[in-house]
Amino acid sequence: MHMWHRRPRRWLLSLEATVERIMQRRAFIRLSSGTLAASYLAPLAPDRRSSTPDTLLDRLRRGPGRVVPANSGETANRVIVTSQWDGAFCRATVSNQGKQAVRIKEVILCDAAHNLPDETLLYGDSFQMLSQTGGTLGHPQDLGYSEARHYKIPGPESADAIAVSGLLTLSPPAMPSLILAFTSCRRFIGRFFLAKGSIQAVVDTESLELAPGETWEMEELMVDQRQHRPELLAAVSARVAKNHARRLFQPVPTGWCSWYCFGPRVTAEQVLQNLDVIAQKLPGLKYVQIDDGYQAAMGDWLETGKAFGGDLVAVLKEIRKRGFEPAIWVAPFIAEQSSRVFQQRPEWFIRGADDKPLLSSMVTFGGWRHGPWFALDGTHPEVQQHFRKVFSTMRQEWGCSYFKLDANFWGAMHGGRFHDPKATRIQAYRRGMEAIRSGAGDGFILGCNHPIWPSFGLIDGSRSSADIKRAWPTFRSVARQTLNRNWQNGRLWWNDPDAVLLTGDLPDEEFLFHATAIYASGGMVLSGDDLTKIPPPRQEILRRLLPPTGIAAEFENENLQVGFIRQPDKLMVCLFNWDDAPATVSFSFKGSFAITDYWSSADLGRHSSSFAVKDLPGRSARLLVCR
Repeated sequence: MHMWHRRPRRWLLSLEATVERIMQRRAFIRLSSGTLAASYLAPLAPDRRSSTPDTLLDRLRRGPGRVVPANSGETANRVIVTSQWDGAFCRATVSNQGKQAVRIKEVILCDAAHNLPDETLLYGDSFQMLSQTGGTLGHPQDLGYSEARHYKIPGPESADAIAVSGLLTLSPPAMPSLILAFTSCRRFIGRFFLAKGSIQAVVDTESLELAPGETWEMEELMVDQRQHRPELLAAVSARVAKNHARRLFQPVPTGWCSWYCFGPRVTAEQVLQNLDVIAQKLPGLKYVQIDDGYQAAMGDWLETGKAFGGDLVAVLKEIRKRGFEPAIWVAPFIAEQSSRVFQQRPEWFIRGADDKPLLSSMVTFGGWRHGPWFALDGTHPEVQQHFRKVFSTMRQEWGCSYFKLDANFWGAMHGGRFHDPKATRIQAYRRGMEAIRSGAGDGFILGCNHPIWPSFGLIDGSRSSADIKRAWPTFRSVARQTLNRNWQNGRLWWNDPDAVLLTGDLPDEEFLFHATAIYASGGMVLSGDDLTKIPPPRQEILRRLLPPTGIAAEFENENLQVGFIRQPDKLMVCLFNWDDAPATVSFSFKGSFAITDYWSSADLGRHSSSFAVKDLPGRSARLLVCR
């Protein structure tokens, strides 16, 4: 008694938490028998006690799940959500124990109150590759396109709530980081809704019908907290790799891409001229990729357009004859209205409520060339056969060993109806991709403009940013987007930081910033310049990026200022000044290192414990070799 009196508040809080856990467990047992489904599905009451990260973690893990019916007037009091936690990982099922079918909009696995400060650093990934969310809880920022505004992906009912997909990290000041992530994506996409003072982990079930006696398995959810954020991200990637078997293509691809120098007006002559330079001066660029512009129409990938000015297959075979690998751009899931495939096979496309092919602009962004597009339905058996034919022709007859797949997002377009009425848009996309992989055989598959989580296990490379452009704001934005996804590189696939651009009128410092970001990504390296015009000093920078290390930089924190690349024989350190004004950037280490500048080979001397670059110019970076 005397010990309790000495710590009355701590003891009472402990007792209160224990009682709450017992009640939660009793409720779970009773609900499993189906006797109290209505109360089980009620919203989780906010916890009014002051929370700490520990209690928030506990609350997220113990919160009862509930379903949200597609129709507000529909009842779901015989639909049971059962969650099984194994440490940080949750496996949940949803079962209809009633006698009537229920359409379910979403399943809320966690619904917890928090009192995290507005200064809490926020990072959220996205359904669409071109979207990310950064900033803080108080001031979130779109780091790319907005899921809600640009892609019109439905989100929470509250206009003030933030929606992210797949992964969410929260790093309060001077506290451990919290991570919530869905570590599988076979049938449904998992999302996180952040409203003022609350967090929800939600599985989007697309208003599909759950029949009496039917059970759905939810995607696996991870909720964890550690002092070192990179450890959390590594744990996520390890779990995803366990849930989605993947091959890690070797070696990391390098090459040249026609898009950023010739765009949609690329010609056979231009490709062959650049092939000459590669063969003579840059043989480390293995893949020669013909991008958008060769085809007769969006959707007709086996027909060459007149503007290409040559025989596409002959150019591809010349690439192989010269000792390099032919690579090609394809947007397999989309077609323009005038294309032969759309005109001849309209029944192959995702349909709208009127049972006609759904115009993409009716539900999302319509497309960037020859749009609005229509999207092929990956659940249709004839579409799957079409995909196998297109890619087996390119692989076996044309000799292509690298496929850049663009506009893949539209294969998972929301708001439509599929040939298989029970399929989700995730399943439609994945079935289509499985057919593509079957046709492409051992070829390298790069996902671009794709749904990231639904692509798990189906691609060998993943574009990690928006399109590059020869402008400082784009260099800065693309670098931040790519480096935020460094945790994926070499674990799920090879990241593609987009093409290296080293020609133009920008200052040398900005080009070195861009090149350092490419190196720090540890991923693929593809030149996007007209190599017949690249000056020798810039050509040397490109040469120094080859071959890629395959090791992504690990950053001290979310400001992405200091990154470390640990190689067997040396430590590479990336220092970034993202601002316009000069700044001193420093880092600490154990022991003594001889330090040189990677780009200039300048000897910076031997240093112990720490090193600082004073007055690092704005819009610049340094790449240091520490031995």
